[in-house]
Amino acid sequence: MAEKWSLGRALRGVFVRPTIDEDTWETLETALIQADFGPDITERIVDELRANVERYRTTDPRDLNRMLQETLEERFAKYDTTLKLTERPAVVLVVGVNGVGKTTTIGKFAHFLRRYDRTVVVGAADTFRAAAVDQLATWAERGGATIVRPDREGQDPASVAFQTIDFAKRTGTEIVLVDTAGRLHTKGGLMDELTKIRRVIEKQAPISEVLLVLDATTGQNGVMQAEAFLQHAGVTGLVISKLDGSAKGGFVLAVQERTGIPVKLLGQGEGIGDLTGFTPHVFVQALVEGAVD
Repeated sequence: MAEKWSLGRALRGVFVRPTIDEDTWETLETALIQADFGPDITERIVDELRANVERYRTTDPRDLNRMLQETLEERFAKYDTTLKLTERPAVVLVVGVNGVGKTTTIGKFAHFLRRYDRTVVVGAADTFRAAAVDQLATWAERGGATIVRPDREGQDPASVAFQTIDFAKRTGTEIVLVDTAGRLHTKGGLMDELTKIRRVIEKQAPISEVLLVLDATTGQNGVMQAEAFLQHAGVTGLVISKLDGSAKGGFVLAVQERTGIPVKLLGQGEGIGDLTGFTPHVFVQALVEGAVD
């Protein structure tokens, strides 16, 4: 994981020093900024660490490393990252702008759930592009899920959602993942569409989760693009996709603190198995791994 997230490598310059000095703080601040924590969160973290170093009168960089991990874990742990999937069927709406990896995320999520022996059906309610339905079908099959397709091109998305819930109830399928359109240039119409989908679903079953997929490589711009969903879609959890390559792990904390919504799933690669639940302790360990030999 250290190869994917750059913070650990950037922090090597902090913790290999013989003592904590002003260069230490400058290097730490730079590393956090580069890891996409954002200037405000970075400033608060550094101020808190300075106060702790002063309080405990330590000059050992290894103590600073431990304090950093504890501070990050505490911040991440403020949010309940548990997926609420106890209803039967448990219905999950998946939303997000085009291009964030929503379709692949649904396939990976189906695979994630199948590993726990849950039965899964995917509803292709993004009906405006035939290619989107075919792509979703491919990923659903890879993930071991059944798919409910539109009966015809351009079918009303809410009716596809209805058919999917009906299928789940008739067959005893445990988890329902409903794909939705991701066009933000028609913001009003898109939100009306989501409202209608929710209304139709909730007549059949409660909605357990509304998961918003965000692309980690777009950083804060990704949050701005998704503001319509955050304001109107009743989002209950975030899925961070593409958290690899040039992506920076600090975005996970930044987006939680900016939105107040917990990150529940992380996409860390291109493979069908590259989606995991979010556990603060494990994530922070991976984030700073490599900082000390």
